[in-house]
Amino acid sequence: MSAASARYIPEGCQTVTPYLVVPGVAKLIDFLHAVFGAEEKFRSPRPDGSIQHAEVRIGDSIVEMGEPLKEKWDQMPAALHCYLPNVDAIYERAVKAGANILTKPTQMDYGDYETDFEDPSGTQWYVGMRKSGGSIAPEGFHSVNIGLRADGAKELIAFLKSSFGAETQFYKETEDGKVAYSTLRLGNSILEVTDPHGPWTARPTGLHFYVEDCDAVFVRAIAAGCKLLFPVADQPYGERSGGAEDAWGNHWYIATRT
Repeated sequence: MSAASARYIPEGCQTVTPYLVVPGVAKLIDFLHAVFGAEEKFRSPRPDGSIQHAEVRIGDSIVEMGEPLKEKWDQMPAALHCYLPNVDAIYERAVKAGANILTKPTQMDYGDYETDFEDPSGTQWYVGMRKSGGSIAPEGFHSVNIGLRADGAKELIAFLKSSFGAETQFYKETEDGKVAYSTLRLGNSILEVTDPHGPWTARPTGLHFYVEDCDAVFVRAIAAGCKLLFPVADQPYGERSGGAEDAWGNHWYIATRT
């Protein structure tokens, strides 16, 4: 993505930036700092002390978060795939910080040395690095990448391609025709899309999606069957954006920096 084409993306963000809607954001920021050395970039509290919006940087990526409002938003923790150095040290810090460990550091058959854990807010982190090839991450991946697990992943992939222009990079099915693993490029981001399997259940996710013309993309999303969350409007924080919920429960905050 050229510098000119990225004018509509805020500095430090990717085309698709994860947005965690979870309780206890202040404690989550402390956890992310302790485990990843995350740098807090922004925090906006509500009058009751809860966090309306916050941003942290992990490696080359921004992760956004805010606490749910019962009358408007449900909780939406995510599944995030990270490529970072020092996996063993991250694992030790995650244990110390009270993470629920899902997988101890293990050499995976797909080439990553990886540990998996769930933070106290319910977001799952899959933290790995490549031990060969001279790069920590596969080509195109950032420090933090979004995983989408949804019943009907094939249909979700078709939606991402037709409505948002995503391009399939890798695709593998299970013997019964489910999506075992796939990667799609969307702008300068990689999305990993799978069907649920075993303990890895469906997980609707919040996604801040930066595009050059949010009005046009929003119209396509609604025409494809997305439910309106909030109409496109100029926002006081320097973006024009609208919110839409896809058929799999994912929230897309479709935005253009103004």
